[in-house]
Amino acid sequence: MIAGAGEGTARMTLMLASVTDPAEAEAVWAGGADIIDLKDPANGALGALDPALAATIVRQVAKRKPVSAAAGALFADPDAGVEAVAKMAAAGCDYVKIGFSSDQTGADGVRALAPIAARTKLVGVLFADKTPDLELVALMAAQGFAGAMLDTAAKNAGRLLDHMDVAALNGFIGRCNAHGLASGLAGSLEPPDIPRLLPMRPGYLGFRGSLCQGRTREAAIDAGAVRMIRDLIPQAQSGRAAVDAGADLRFFFGRGYIAANERAIETDRVFVHDLIMPCFIGAYDYERGMKQNVRFNVDVDVRRSNHHSDDMRDIFSYDVVIDAIKILLGQGHVELVETLARELADSVLRHPEVVRVCVRIEKLDIIPGRVGVEIRRERASEAAAVDQLATGFASAGGKRSH
Repeated sequence: MIAGAGEGTARMTLMLASVTDPAEAEAVWAGGADIIDLKDPANGALGALDPALAATIVRQVAKRKPVSAAAGALFADPDAGVEAVAKMAAAGCDYVKIGFSSDQTGADGVRALAPIAARTKLVGVLFADKTPDLELVALMAAQGFAGAMLDTAAKNAGRLLDHMDVAALNGFIGRCNAHGLASGLAGSLEPPDIPRLLPMRPGYLGFRGSLCQGRTREAAIDAGAVRMIRDLIPQAQSGRAAVDAGADLRFFFGRGYIAANERAIETDRVFVHDLIMPCFIGAYDYERGMKQNVRFNVDVDVRRSNHHSDDMRDIFSYDVVIDAIKILLGQGHVELVETLARELADSVLRHPEVVRVCVRIEKLDIIPGRVGVEIRRERASEAAAVDQLATGFASAGGKRSH
């Protein structure tokens, strides 16, 4: 199921790994990928493998994981797109991806695939670096597509987040959800992008370059890189996180999926200070339709890793806080600064490694001074453990510092 976890469980984001041959398919399967994707990276963002090779990989995978395949992109002739999709469907792939331009040609291509969509699960791909027309999402749904995806066409011209900000990406996922489509994000994604994208709950995140030796998409798959990406994307099993014998336990302790020894919990502080953003905010009529400058100060106490390393699996990034602010502001006018502060605190606390958060928001344009609100929120069980530890240190004459 490409859209996430099954019924009765919270929707989880899946990991899609693109491969070029049977050996790479086996490597990403062993590394824990949820979806094995077939493509030729030397032939563009959605370069298609030879159908015979694709069929060989499908037989090897033998239903152990869903298999998707790229069929190409930006076909000038809708009939050519239909032919390319039909070849990959005939190879036995569970899903077939095809890329569309954001013009009449793209819309015609979507419509032309309606007969195939009735019997094959199709994923329509739009390109963030080519001014994507998100109205095509509704058209894909109307023609029976199974999903929609954002990618980048030029792999040497920046990552997905260089072309669309988090608010726009969140809007795309919202469109997919509203139309009953699985949502996917890809486009030269790197490990630090993952914790920024997960809060939006896309159906899956797609990777190629970050899984390869030297992060070069045409190089061979690197098993260690696959494990890094896999560990950064939580897995679900019967509604609980799955931990296999080969997993790097730093991830699970750091993200809260395994109960850590309460007496070993210490915190570090991640902060965003003096971030000024223009916002549509305010309850008065005169405040509507105009942007005001608002200053954000956010302090986040996170559980300290037991390891001294620069491993992404140990890190809670300040980017996550900034992205949460941008997503909230991208949703339109906010009546009350208190509402904005509460929703921001709630968003940050959804990350399991966060123990407590302090949010201070100030409106700068109302009076010569500053007005606003400061709130503090904490995860009750974690905060109790930290306070217990602090009390223990104090009674023993010890000291702690952040």
